[in-house]
Amino acid sequence: MRVLLIGAILIASSAQAQQAANGSQQTATGSQQIAKGIVYEDANGNGKKDRREKAVAGVAVSNGKAVVLTDAKGNYRLPIGDDAIVFVVKPAGYKLPLQENKLPKFYYNHKPAGSPAAMKYKGVDPTGPLPKSIDFALLPGGESDVYTALVFGDPQPLNETELGYFDRGIVDEVSGIVDGVRGLDDKANSIQQVAFGISLGDLVWDDLNLQPKYIEVMKKIGLPWHNTMGNHDMNYEATSDSLSDETFERNFGPATYSFNYGQAHFIIFDDILYPDPRDQKGYWGGFRKDQLDFMENDLKTVPKDKLVICAFHIPLQQYADSYNLTDRQRYFDLLQPFANTLTLSAHTHLQRNDLYTEKDGWHGAKPHHEYNAGTTCGDWHSGELNEIGVPVSTMRDGTPKGYAFLHINCNQYTINYKAAGHPAAYQIKLFAPKLAQQKRNSAGIYANFFMGRPDSKLEIRIDNGEWAPMVWVDDADPLYLDALHKFDFTEVPLTGRRPSNPENCTHLWRFAIPNNLSPGQHQAEVRATDLFGKTYTEKISFGIN
Repeated sequence: MRVLLIGAILIASSAQAQQAANGSQQTATGSQQIAKGIVYEDANGNGKKDRREKAVAGVAVSNGKAVVLTDAKGNYRLPIGDDAIVFVVKPAGYKLPLQENKLPKFYYNHKPAGSPAAMKYKGVDPTGPLPKSIDFALLPGGESDVYTALVFGDPQPLNETELGYFDRGIVDEVSGIVDGVRGLDDKANSIQQVAFGISLGDLVWDDLNLQPKYIEVMKKIGLPWHNTMGNHDMNYEATSDSLSDETFERNFGPATYSFNYGQAHFIIFDDILYPDPRDQKGYWGGFRKDQLDFMENDLKTVPKDKLVICAFHIPLQQYADSYNLTDRQRYFDLLQPFANTLTLSAHTHLQRNDLYTEKDGWHGAKPHHEYNAGTTCGDWHSGELNEIGVPVSTMRDGTPKGYAFLHINCNQYTINYKAAGHPAAYQIKLFAPKLAQQKRNSAGIYANFFMGRPDSKLEIRIDNGEWAPMVWVDDADPLYLDALHKFDFTEVPLTGRRPSNPENCTHLWRFAIPNNLSPGQHQAEVRATDLFGKTYTEKISFGIN
């Protein structure tokens, strides 16, 4: 029996590959067998290896822990247990075949008896005996070293109504974006190829029957899509973490894997430990040992000058003991030899840019950047309905709901945040009083710079005067408070659902309105510079009496 699938390429010696294949790695419970097959170039795209189609050497294939490379004839061998996934790592310069729903085909699920039958949501059907050959197809086709990826944080629909909000409020805005970044540059003079997308977990909100419906919505975008597992995508009946992703594996494939595109290497993780190993209740941010072993084996094959991007759901930042710091340290240590790295996460329904240094256990030559992305559902689909009948759903730190463009240029990257329903240039949200007193005035102008962090530079000028610095403040966004208070003080029902209580914003600045302004209307202009050196401006008017 021959099974035809999909593949990838990496670099290591055949001796290392054979040593890994012959090792005693345990990837799952149950008896160990040897999975074997061939990786080949599917020149005619028919999904099977024809006689004249060439094998591809040096391609990485993994069982979720060990990583081996195909030999000169494209063959691989891997130990495998009774609950495992064999997958390939897409090499630069090749494409993966896609399912009709735009999900890549790159894995074989080996569960002879299927997922546990007692789970509420359906897992993987019994796959039967291990096939004699598990083959992976690669499609020929070049790819640019300069491209863009779409990044979605938490779609997280609770039901089909909220899935419809996500569809109309986010997906419709980016559908058909394959040939260029529509709306990235308001002057339409900077178009890059959009190669693929990544969702950073919480694809749904506990109802795993919504996952196939989410997939149907997402295929409208028209891009290959990589999905990350979130804490609301789990099988809660699982008694061990390795069984918490059974429905995810049915719908999306492995929850931890890697691929290459251009000069970048991507690793996708499930970083939710469930049940929490400390008390068997709830979940904890971190990794199983086999996941970090996979990361170690995988990165041995990646040249040190590549850009390494890791994507998962729960951020590394430590709050309320939210992350296993031992796991985080090993993660940092594995990334440290690479000069160019990035972590992508979501989960918080806030937006942050964190830089890790020596005090955090990061020992790289430059700080390690974690982009904790704003979410596509915003504040869980809350707030008043907008003109298209979708909740405004501003996040608790005042960041509008939206998505990000990750721009890759060889082994360097930049990130642009796109507020849904707004022009691409909208990067700063300003608040000023409608009318401030001229004397003994304590009012201020606030700037919420969505991609900012406390050390960002923000300046302001009044009526085209001299630029003056704004002061970073640890406070709630005043416009978010205004929207919240509207719900609390209304005497008539409002559309939508009351927003959540606010969180202090990590990218908010204030400027005290001068007491020497003349009565009448005035204009404030704010300029802000992001981590990548790009400057944005925004203006607002206010009155003095």
